[in-house]
Amino acid sequence: MPDSRIEIPRILIAALRGGSGKTIISIGIIAALCNLGKTVLPFKKGPDYIDAGWLAMAAGQPCYNLDTFMATENVVCRSFLSHASFSSANSIAVIEGNRGIYDGLDVDGSTSTASLAKLLNTPVILCLDCTKTTRTMAAVVLGCLHFDPKVNIQGVILNRVAGARHEAILRQSIEKYCHIPVIGAVPKLKASDFPERHMGLIPAPEHLGVKQSIDAAAKVAAEHVDLEAVFRIAAASEHKPVSCDVSSSGAILIRDEGNLASSQPIIQNAHRRPRIGIARDSAFQFYYPDNLQALVSAGAELVMVSPLSDPVLPEIDALYIGGGFPETHALALSQNIRFKNDLQSAAESGLPIYAECGGLMYLGQSLVLDQPYTMTGVLPIVFGFSKKPQGHGYTIAAVDRNNPFYEIGTILKGHEFHYSKVLSFSGDLSDMVFSMEKGRGIIHLKDGICYKNVLATYTHIHAAGVPQWAESMVRLAKTRMAL
Repeated sequence: MPDSRIEIPRILIAALRGGSGKTIISIGIIAALCNLGKTVLPFKKGPDYIDAGWLAMAAGQPCYNLDTFMATENVVCRSFLSHASFSSANSIAVIEGNRGIYDGLDVDGSTSTASLAKLLNTPVILCLDCTKTTRTMAAVVLGCLHFDPKVNIQGVILNRVAGARHEAILRQSIEKYCHIPVIGAVPKLKASDFPERHMGLIPAPEHLGVKQSIDAAAKVAAEHVDLEAVFRIAAASEHKPVSCDVSSSGAILIRDEGNLASSQPIIQNAHRRPRIGIARDSAFQFYYPDNLQALVSAGAELVMVSPLSDPVLPEIDALYIGGGFPETHALALSQNIRFKNDLQSAAESGLPIYAECGGLMYLGQSLVLDQPYTMTGVLPIVFGFSKKPQGHGYTIAAVDRNNPFYEIGTILKGHEFHYSKVLSFSGDLSDMVFSMEKGRGIIHLKDGICYKNVLATYTHIHAAGVPQWAESMVRLAKTRMAL
């Protein structure tokens, strides 16, 4: 167990607001550092799958989420330390923030990017969208420096600069009045390099030019950002202690360097490990690496399953269907009839199934887009879609009815983000086992529809904050395996 000092250089890339371009800048810096021979450990602050997927692709290894709403500060510290403890002498941890640096759930900035920077004693580089502004940006940066002096802002990167004159005024103003270095000035990238969907970047698995886009971002970073300054700022944080008690009890997830779908045993026992299927393809791709590793640590063997392309449901003892965009693959999902029938039969026979958001929709009767597309029919719900988000943000769900996965009284802190909505529900509200204290849920502030050993919800959870989730999945899988 590592102590309270983080033995790795680290930086946090923050911005003044969402949409400032910090994700593309972060991708470029990560990829460019990798091209220089550095081992980059990527992290994403907050609940996010899409940005984290791109950061992982740029680094060539998993990106871990750090979220002090879904997990306690001590658990977040311990999680970061456990992942960073696998670093080498040539490593650097790069954390991408979310939204504005001081934006949080309340006026005190709870769960903000700034609070995470202080928690992990990590220097900050501010990414500034400089569109149509010059000297005023110095006043903004000066405000950020004085708003909370405990936040260690060590440099800025100018983004979306219009040309050499624009850059010169910005650079001179910030360095004169703020006394921190400008370590980069990045021109506006072409939209074709990183097209966006919904409220973020297109998921990397759906973007045909992933490598080309990452290479383009790396080239921009190498040409327009002082990478030596980035590493120098990061190196100054090495060996500095974190500001939380990592010796206290709490969940800690161990990084698995091997193939998560490997059949090699993690624990020794008299029987084979329970096989938990993970629905993973371009329709279902939203999984926190920590969630998958928690299942492995709890004793499971993970089996990758594709509702899009697998002709049949393989022999598994439980199934986890994460989020994604089943609506963009509705026709293909509806046409894989044998797989749908297998899944429906398995659910009827008691297969433990846990589904989140996109997985919830797939378990419904149909998705109505330009026409109805038949899904598995496990749950009595018909889903449609809106042009605006129907649920977006953190959630708090109280478990108030019996179900196979959680004890009554459990409080789940998670998040939801979906454009889908319920068009019709022919079940009973008593089938919903969560009451929403924060968030929308499925219907009437209820979430977590339960049928036999199926539990499907709009709420995404993170295993670091809900350790009993993986334990329940493996317990149910073992019971199924024994039948």
